[in-house]
Amino acid sequence: MPVCETFIDTHCHMLPGVDDGAATWDESLVMARAAVTDGIGATIVTPHQLGTNRQLDGPTIRAKTAHLQEYLDQNDVPLRVLPGAEVRVEPDLIDRIREGEVLTLADHGRYVLLELPHEVYIPLNDLLQNMRRAGLIGILAHAERNQGILHQPKVVSSLVDAGCLLQVTAGSLVGSFGPDVQKLAERLVEQGQVHFVATDAHGPKVRRPQMRRAYQRVVELAGYRMASDLFHRNPAAVIDDRSLAGHGRGSDAKRSGFRRWFHWNKAG
Repeated sequence: MPVCETFIDTHCHMLPGVDDGAATWDESLVMARAAVTDGIGATIVTPHQLGTNRQLDGPTIRAKTAHLQEYLDQNDVPLRVLPGAEVRVEPDLIDRIREGEVLTLADHGRYVLLELPHEVYIPLNDLLQNMRRAGLIGILAHAERNQGILHQPKVVSSLVDAGCLLQVTAGSLVGSFGPDVQKLAERLVEQGQVHFVATDAHGPKVRRPQMRRAYQRVVELAGYRMASDLFHRNPAAVIDDRSLAGHGRGSDAKRSGFRRWFHWNKAG
């Protein structure tokens, strides 16, 4: 099975000693090597910010990311790391980004990786509108694992219509979080409502990358072109501070999706 360009991971807790991810530099090194083995060439490190991790600020993330890159280079690990954060949805989120205390993905000031409480869905339309006014684009992390969305998956269409981008965890697509989560993740891919697949890796042994397996599953569901978009082209746009090319919106994506994927599968 052909594999797309090098994978780019837009969600990973590889930065040591700052949250519930890697605890030490050695653990970060093991995670980085596992990422490279799984086909990942670049990773945006995304430690938790706000919520219970309000003390972690932007300058600390930037400095530690630069140190991590030096450490990987010294150990001959061919992985590019960039600063970012997984940001808990809170009222002062936009202000904290403007102040430089809360980071956007790749630190370009455009894409914000948003985290909801695991147990409930909180409506995001007002926040997304305010973010757009501030020149920010929200990416909802692991939407398929949110218990509220699992029980009312139709809210995803309103999110995408409001300009939110969706990120699905690689493990969800291969059954690591159970059949219900896998089914929803697959359905979102089939409906053209997913824009990124990422690892959300948390340590050497916790939530390992699984990008190759997830890529193969997306190819089966939606074709090679879609897989390349979710694993490389869209993440590359984030790293390069570009807009995503032609991502689908709501019901229009649903209506045209299967025609597009039929064409992509033939081309692949």
